[in-house]
Amino acid sequence: MTYLALVRHGQSQWNLENRFTGWVDVDVTDAGLAEARKSGQVLKASGIEFAECHTSVLKRAIRTLWLMLDEMDRMWLPVTRYWRLNERHYGGLTGLNKAETAEKHGADQVKLWRRSYDTPPPPMAPDSPFNMADDPRYRAAGVAVPATESLKLTLERVTPYFEAEIVPRLRTGRPLLVSAHGNSLRALVKILFDVSDDDIVQLEIPTGNPLLLEFAEGAITPKTARYLDETRAQAIPPIA
Repeated sequence: MTYLALVRHGQSQWNLENRFTGWVDVDVTDAGLAEARKSGQVLKASGIEFAECHTSVLKRAIRTLWLMLDEMDRMWLPVTRYWRLNERHYGGLTGLNKAETAEKHGADQVKLWRRSYDTPPPPMAPDSPFNMADDPRYRAAGVAVPATESLKLTLERVTPYFEAEIVPRLRTGRPLLVSAHGNSLRALVKILFDVSDDDIVQLEIPTGNPLLLEFAEGAITPKTARYLDETRAQAIPPIA
C-alpha cells in the first residue's frame, strides 16, 4: 500500500474577507494557522511515514505545509514547490468581494463564473494591481501567467504535474503529502476519481483537513479515501 494526502491550506485572509483570491499571495489567518496545525496532528496520528511533500508557490499553501511538518516532527522531508499547483486564476474578479460582485453582475452570472466547469471569469486587465506577470517566481521560470482560468483550464495546468511528478511516485510506493488549494485539489480529485465535469464543480474541499487516499501497490486509482478530521469531513466521490 501507499498513500497520498491532499490538504487544502488553512483559512486565508481573503477567505475570511470573502474575496476572490486566485494567484494573489495572501497569508493564512490565525484560524488558518490552527487548522494547519490540526492537520499536522491528525497526519501524525495516522502513523504514515511520508516520503516527500509537494506544494504551490503561494505562501498560504507553503505555510500550511510548514506547520503540518512541524507538528509531525518531519520538517526535514524534501519539498517541491511548483506553480502548476497554484489556485485557479480568477482573472478580473481577483480581489473583489464575492457578495458585492454578485450584486453588481447578478448572482446567476457570478455563479456561472465560479461554478461552471469551462466558463472563465473576465480576464485580468494588464494594469491590475494584482497582475503577477512580472513576479520573479514566474518570470524566472518562464511561466506565462494566465489572465483568467476556468476549472477546466486549471485541470489542464495541473495534469502535466500529476503525470510527471505524482504518478511515478505512487507507482513506486512513495507516500506523498500535497498542500495546495481548493481548485488545484479539485483538479487532482477529478483525475484520481474520474469525476464528471458536472459533478466536480459541486465538490467542496474543506480547509485544513487532510483527505487521505490509499492505493494498492502500483495503482493510481484510490482503494480507499477518508478525511482524517471526521468532524469536518465533506462528501468524497465514489471510488470506481
